[in-house]
Amino acid sequence: MPVIRASEAVTHEIHGARFVSYATPRSGSEELCAWRGEFPAGLKAPAHTVSREEIFHLLDGELLITLDGRTDRITAGDTVIINTGATLTVENPTDRTAHSWVTTSVGLEARLADGTRIVPPWAN
Repeated sequence: MPVIRASEAVTHEIHGARFVSYATPRSGSEELCAWRGEFPAGLKAPAHTVSREEIFHLLDGELLITLDGRTDRITAGDTVIINTGATLTVENPTDRTAHSWVTTSVGLEARLADGTRIVPPWAN
């Protein structure tokens, strides 16, 4: 039984956000990836289009999520289903860090508006 201890989680930072990965192929997961996202106060991450469905659950705080042009304010306990091919922007308009939990399938990639391809190590 693979158990990933908090001390073994791998941290990655990109576009001002921090991603702490727990379940990845490197840690023993074959099909799914899971990580905690940390979005500092004032952050507005760039829009990106995802190649796989994501389940985004807000653990703590408040965020503005723009999904395919529609913006919703989400608060702790809310879950957003981000379908394959959707374009997502995450913004933290508050004065405190927000924390999320995300689950997706192995192989997730993202594309920025300028075409830049991102292969996040926390999802592969």
